[in-house]
Formats: sequence, C-alpha cells, structure tokens
Amino acid sequence: MNDTPAVRIGISACLLGDQVRYDGGHKRLPFASDELSRHFDFVKVCPEQAIGMGVPRPTIRLVGDPENPRLIGSTDSSLDVTDKMTVFARDTAAKLDYLSGYILCAKSPTCGMTRVPVYSESGNGLGKVGVGLFAKQLMAAQPLLPIEENGRLNDAHLRENFVLRVVAYSRWQAMMAEGLSAKRLQDFHRRHKFLLLAHNQPIYRDLGPIVAEAGDLDDRADRYIEKFMEAIRHPASVKNHTNTLMHIQGFFKDHLDAGDKAQLSNIINDYSAGLLPLLVPLEMLSMFLKKYQVEYLLDQYYFTPYPRDLKLRIGL
Repeated sequence: MNDTPAVRIGISACLLGDQVRYDGGHKRLPFASDELSRHFDFVKVCPEQAIGMGVPRPTIRLVGDPENPRLIGSTDSSLDVTDKMTVFARDTAAKLDYLSGYILCAKSPTCGMTRVPVYSESGNGLGKVGVGLFAKQLMAAQPLLPIEENGRLNDAHLRENFVLRVVAYSRWQAMMAEGLSAKRLQDFHRRHKFLLLAHNQPIYRDLGPIVAEAGDLDDRADRYIEKFMEAIRHPASVKNHTNTLMHIQGFFKDHLDAGDKAQLSNIINDYSAGLLPLLVPLEMLSMFLKKYQVEYLLDQYYFTPYPRDLKLRIGL
C-alpha cells in the first residue's frame, strides 16, 4: 500500500459478522469483511457486550434530551445503562489514538454517529435526532479520526473518501511515529498536493504557509493536520478533479505531441461532462507518467491514494 505501514481500523463487532446483537444476530458488512480486511487490521468493539449485557439481551434506546439522552430499556424503563456506557465509552475512546479510522453501526443507540432515534420519557418518538453514546465519546476524543457508518459506505463516493482519509491519516501517524521534522512535514505536504487540490483548493493554499513558517514545529504540525483532515473530509467534486487533471496535464506539455495533447484534453473534458469515469483520464496520465518519468509527479499520492485492488475509483 504505497509506503504505508499496517493500518488499524476500529469497527462495531457486528459489522464483521460477530453474533453480538441484541437478538444474537449480526449486520455483516461485506465491504469490510471481504474487501478492507485484505489490507487493514480490524479492532472489534461491541459497547453493549463490553458493559456486561449478554446475548440475547433486552433492547435499549435513547430517551430524553437529544443532546444528553439516557440509555434506557425499550420495554423496561428500570433498565438504565447510561452511566456504565458513558464510563466505558469515555475510557475506551481516549485510548484509541492508534486507530486510523472507525466504522460504526448505523442507527444504534450506542454506535450510531447520526440520525439515531430518540424517545420522550412517555415513549413518544422525538425523531432521528440523536447520536449513539459510544459514537459521541469517540468523535469527541478523536476529532481527526475518519469515521463512517455501514449504511453510508454503500455510497461509492463516501466509500472512496473514507478509505482515502484512513490511508492519508495513517501516513500522518506513521510520519509522527518516525519523528516529526520540518523536512518530513514538507514532504508530506508536497506528496499530497494534488489530492488536496482535488478536495479543497482554499485549504490547500492555507496549508502552504503553515509548512513554510519558522515557528514551533509541534504547533505547526497540529494546525496542519487539523486543516488537512478538514480539507479531505468530503468527496472531491468533478469540477475540482477536472481542474486537478488539467493542472497535471501541464507537466507533460514538453513531452506530448499535438495528437496526444488533444486526446488527453478530450478525455478530461469527457470526464468533466460525465461521459467517462475518473479512472480513464487518471489511467492515461499514469501511462504518460510511467513513460516520461516526470519527477515531481512520480510520488504523488493522487495517483495511488490507497490499494488499487479495492477498485474504489471505478464508480467515480
């Protein structure tokens, strides 16, 4: 996987097929168990099992103030595991800084990251306005961590973006583990240039001055990675990809003849118009890169942001 070391992703245990749900079932996510597992190490967590709730077990739900709900039995209101879950979630989330990503189980009162049903004390539904207790602590304790839910990973763009963020964040973690230096920070920024341009050009322009500053290196690194992860938080748009492809095209102006230049321009334009997938202009640029060995482009992560066999760019 480029020069990235082994990457660990946290995951709700039921999504790997563990029969730990309240009814003894699971919600296996094939993308995780069959695809991601070939490249990433999973760290499984079932918060409800972790606090001593067995299998099968009574169902629980969020009750009360959506901003600060209780975790109560769905049919037995005397069952209140709020404090146990809060302690477990807070203590566990604080120790997960070695992870490079996390996949949560949607709609779960413990693991749902958004749109979790909340109920009033009288049992009336207040809408899908809550966040699972474990997920809330995880997002608070690890704000830079790429996090997604199983349902959202059915979307090709969100799936690709999640894996891209996981691998990019793991590269940052590996760099920090090796020892931060001004040179390493400069190289990290340089090699992600076109990924950043494809996702958020204004933030890319903000990051350059941070790298060039002469101030405290640790402070610069903290500010850099916060803005870097913000830049790649959302899938890149067709417009931004098109601009990035055209920017890269400029590096070949002294190598390509008129016919190749015209063909490449046509392919980029067809991608921009929705007539071709992103993979087509990228493959053509990669072919030219291999042939002409343009030094600045050779180690750009834009061409290989994650393992190729995950086939994540096919649907873009």
